[in-house]
Amino acid sequence: KVMGVPYFECPAAKGVFAQVAQLSASGAVPAQAPAAVTPAAAVSAAPTAVAPTVEEDEVSTMPRSQKTTTDSSFSLGQSVTWKGKQGIVRFIGKVRFASGEWIGLELTDSFGVHDGNVLGVPYYECPTARGVFAQAEQLSASDVVPTGTPAAVMPAVAPAAAAPWISKAVAAMSAKNDRQDIVPTMASSQKTADGSISVGQSVLWNGKKSTVRYIGEVEFAAGEWVGLELTDATGMNNGSIMGVTYFECADAKGVFAMPAQLAVGGGVSGSASATLPSKEKTVDGSISLGQSVVWNGNKSTVRYIGDVRFAAGEWVGLELTDAKGVHDGNVMGVPYFECTAAKGVFAKAAQLSASGAVPAPAPAASAAA
Repeated sequence: KVMGVPYFECPAAKGVFAQVAQLSASGAVPAQAPAAVTPAAAVSAAPTAVAPTVEEDEVSTMPRSQKTTTDSSFSLGQSVTWKGKQGIVRFIGKVRFASGEWIGLELTDSFGVHDGNVLGVPYYECPTARGVFAQAEQLSASDVVPTGTPAAVMPAVAPAAAAPWISKAVAAMSAKNDRQDIVPTMASSQKTADGSISVGQSVLWNGKKSTVRYIGEVEFAAGEWVGLELTDATGMNNGSIMGVTYFECADAKGVFAMPAQLAVGGGVSGSASATLPSKEKTVDGSISLGQSVVWNGNKSTVRYIGDVRFAAGEWVGLELTDAKGVHDGNVMGVPYFECTAAKGVFAKAAQLSASGAVPAPAPAASAAA
């Protein structure tokens, strides 16, 4: 299941998507594959934004590791320091999530964000939560003796292979950054475009006190965003996302939000002025807010209908009754609706069927920009 779309069933953390060119035949007899969860009608009804493909002229080969950086300042297996943390260079070269030359690191301690695999592309291998990507300008040579360097998953001598699909948001980000001079630290504006929010200002986000640390464009989404350092609540980052540093704060104290989600001077954040209010019904009229529906065999209640920031098209936000979801109605800092933690999920209308159960009262959607 990816982005709420069930393509097939398997044990948790056992599924992955790849392209044919990445696979080799095995002599083992394959186990009987379960029937795909998503019916053909649902798949055909879903827009291509759910699982877009990359244009052939955009990406034609898999990323391959170089032995050294272009300026020869860093080499595979070298020990380096990144933001005060010790790491070992495991990959050097181009990546699929941004342009320019990037360096994949295996950190000594668990301060990373992946295992060398980003968006389904295996650049190198390391333990979970020990991998991170950075640019040469963010690193300094370390005196620590490096440990043995495992072979990069995609060495320079590996034959070219077709790349897996990446999301439209990531593709757009790469197009926007079609240059070789990406700076590792983004410069902040002093005020938002409308002048309502300033760097250093105290604001409320989703009812939580925070201080504005960054204002401007970001590499992970379109539009103007505000980087916040939360006072007490737990955030999602330290001001750095996907190797790009926007500001610095303690681990798990940083979060990004849209200006319309913030309130100043005791106001209520996420108010009715948000630009993504929930609709009462889906475009085809088949699903209504507050309706009880069944998604992937699980009972749920519709809490949001409309556009979202993470994909194109109309989406339905659900609060699951028993099954475990993936969020609380808040995705990437945008609160679409409210529900119990890990009970929320988004799906397309074609994936839902009406339930005979009486729907629970639907709380007001806390729509966001």
